[in-house]
Amino acid sequence: MSNIKVGVIGLGQRGSGLLEQILLQRNDITVSAVCDCYDDRAQAAAKAVVAANQPSPAVYLDFHKLIEDENVDAVIITSAWESHIPIAIAALNAKKPVAMEVGGAYTIEQCFALVNTYEETKTPFMFLENCCFGRREMMIRNMVKQGVFGEIVHCAGGYHHDLRHEISFGIENRHYRLRNYLSRNCENYPTHELGPIAKILNLNHGNRMLTVSSTASKSAGLHAYVVKNKDALNHLKDASFAQGDVVTTVIRCARGETIVLTLDTTLPRYYSRGFTVRGTAGMYEEATDSIFLDNTEDASHDFEWRSTQVGNAQRYTEQYEHPVWKKYLADGVQGSHDGMDCLEFDVFFDCLKHNKPMPIDVYDAASWMAVTALSEQSILLGGAPVPVPDFTNGAWAMDYENTK
Repeated sequence: MSNIKVGVIGLGQRGSGLLEQILLQRNDITVSAVCDCYDDRAQAAAKAVVAANQPSPAVYLDFHKLIEDENVDAVIITSAWESHIPIAIAALNAKKPVAMEVGGAYTIEQCFALVNTYEETKTPFMFLENCCFGRREMMIRNMVKQGVFGEIVHCAGGYHHDLRHEISFGIENRHYRLRNYLSRNCENYPTHELGPIAKILNLNHGNRMLTVSSTASKSAGLHAYVVKNKDALNHLKDASFAQGDVVTTVIRCARGETIVLTLDTTLPRYYSRGFTVRGTAGMYEEATDSIFLDNTEDASHDFEWRSTQVGNAQRYTEQYEHPVWKKYLADGVQGSHDGMDCLEFDVFFDCLKHNKPMPIDVYDAASWMAVTALSEQSILLGGAPVPVPDFTNGAWAMDYENTK
């Protein structure tokens, strides 16, 4: 494929942003079709394509029509969470390569359906977890690979993001998060934190998740926000939000590591992904952007370290910056989310053109997204551990010799 004809399904905030900031900036693809269930969003996307000096794309309100379009080579799914897997399955069955945005799964059965469809069709599929391409995430992964932190024992991460406005004004903004927070109580957005950790711990490639145990705090943040903004949000004054304000998930892995994920989106706070890696020789903490290595000049302890070394990760970049980011910084970082989006689409289209395996594949998508459905079960069971299915059917263990 020298010039790939792309169809984009879902043109809300995320979809329109990717369209204008990433896809329409590329010279190796053409956006040949756009689709959204809201006509105004689809028409606005079509105008953006024309404004970028590309031919006017086909406009659809039904994603099936876009998938059937012979002028579409690959499908990018940026729609509401509930529709991700059904749309991906339809596209794979039509032999259209898929790049699918992140979100949690609603059932384990749909995760298996996604894997089974891929295995039946062998159509290229990539899960668009952009945080796997973050600068610090890739640098720390490089340091782990070189053994800098010793044997990895524990990792943590979180989606710490004050989304009270986005959720509460979901009707006005036609945003899917509101209906999810009204009806579900789970770790609803696990992959921003889990994705980079999964790559560090070689999950599905010599290691895998065994159990998920989740607990949820009470739900109070959104109600307080509605009361505070009662004039604009009067229609939600009697709403009962099912989603707990803070959900804590503990994952146990086959090689003995533990992972803690935290969903924290409905209380006032600063943004953080809480990315933390702990090993026998040191640690990294994203919240303060700090590296602590045993037996080094930075290894002063307790209050002395806190006063002199917090935020010291930058000094390690010259030695441990990931090669991908070294080149990226030299060439000029582009696009949204600090350049992560551009990198992930570079990889997707490169793999598609050269028939290479996708770095975040269908097995990653199924297992990472499954955490949402499993966390919902665990919360209902009072935090009891719930087993994680092996979506690779045993193939994860076959990679052990290459990853240990």
